[in-house]
Amino acid sequence: MSVHASAEPEQEAGTCSDAEQLERYLRDRAADGEFYCKSKFIADDVGMSASQIGNLMPDLDENAEGLVVERWAYTNATTWRVALAEASAPSASD
Repeated sequence: MSVHASAEPEQEAGTCSDAEQLERYLRDRAADGEFYCKSKFIADDVGMSASQIGNLMPDLDENAEGLVVERWAYTNATTWRVALAEASAPSASD
């Protein structure tokens, strides 16, 4: 029995991963419309370091369905633009 095999089911069954926690936080914040943030300013809100958040953000853009995460600007730290995919796309209903 390997350590990795026993650790993964516990994580899936019990608590959510850092990526899932960050994704949930970003979805909640983006529910009212797009927003811009720096990792260091949301670190306390999600209980992670700015470095952890910075490493997870590009993966969320690729893997989180319905969530748009874009590297927007860099001045002293990366600024991220976060929006729900529905909110960032033009409406096609007429």
